Amino acid sequence: MAAEIKPSNTNKQGNVRKPVLLNKLEGCGDTVNMAILIPREEGVISVSDDKTMRVWLKRDTGQYWPSICHSMPSEAASIDFNGETRRLFIGLDNGTISEFILADDFNKLSHVRDYLAHQNRVNSLKFSLACEWVLSCSKDKYFQWHCSETGRRLGGYQASAWCLCLEFDEQSKYAFVGDYSGQISVLKIKDTTFELVITLKGHSGSVRCLSWDADRSLLCSGSFDQSVIVWDIGGKQGTAFELQGHHDKVQGLVYAQSAKQLLSGSDDCVLGVWNMDTKRIETPEWTESNICMKCEAPFFWNVRKMWEEKIMGNRQHHCRKCGKAVCAKCSSKQSTLPMMGYEYDVRVCDECFESIKVEE
Repeated sequence: MAAEIKPSNTNKQGNVRKPVLLNKLEGCGDTVNMAILIPREEGVISVSDDKTMRVWLKRDTGQYWPSICHSMPSEAASIDFNGETRRLFIGLDNGTISEFILADDFNKLSHVRDYLAHQNRVNSLKFSLACEWVLSCSKDKYFQWHCSETGRRLGGYQASAWCLCLEFDEQSKYAFVGDYSGQISVLKIKDTTFELVITLKGHSGSVRCLSWDADRSLLCSGSFDQSVIVWDIGGKQGTAFELQGHHDKVQGLVYAQSAKQLLSGSDDCVLGVWNMDTKRIETPEWTESNICMKCEAPFFWNVRKMWEEKIMGNRQHHCRKCGKAVCAKCSSKQSTLPMMGYEYDVRVCDECFESIKVEE
């Protein structure tokens, strides 16, 4: 499907800024699984389920045309490219990672080696030049790392579910692996061994994408539960806040270091742009209770109190501002809460609604 900039809807959430469509790259015969910009060049590298890897360069006409269209033995699922060495790594649906070197003019591709890394689709991979490691995670539930100088497998970690995404911090040698169960495993890599530091649990759906801010040690995760969570890894206080701006699965995250902005893409066809310099308030945990924490009315599973008071039970809701369990009567208001990451109207209790300030 071709890209399209649709007219702005004044009822949409957040500050609607209309992006400028610079170009469209068309010609792939199937789903484009990943595309990356070539550093310091007007070019793009893409991989697709049509088993091709394409290098697109901008021509004198202003349009992008493939300078390379290389067929792979299996569907190409993920890529990583190092602009300094022009080393290109492609993760395939059959579990293999293929390494290539691009020529100076980006018109020729030379095969280096294949890593028989996994037994199923390579969902994400990272190349670390400083460590000379190729890190990858797969649908076979494994996170692996290989030596990029010899091709030898150095180590691996088995998760409890399909591994869907990966990030790596070269300085601390921390690897972050998001999986289908909604968890993020934080691993400390030591050459051929690892230490499981912590498992981050905050999403109610699969973790589909990760993005790492190395300067501030912030990990951003996007999930099928439609939310983005920003984890303060460097603070070591367990602080995290949510960004709620999508109405469908979050499929992609990219952190723009120079602009201090996080870009999120979703199945709702919305591109979210988040200012990461904005002061945020940590999302409160939802409190569970058998009664409304405002009027003490029983919820529908509290049969004993319903019988004692001879009343019907209520459905449980939660105030997004304070996190308390409340009934519908005590949470009849809705409001946006940008400082807490809610860019569209969400349920708040009547007490919190009255306390919301203009700047909030």
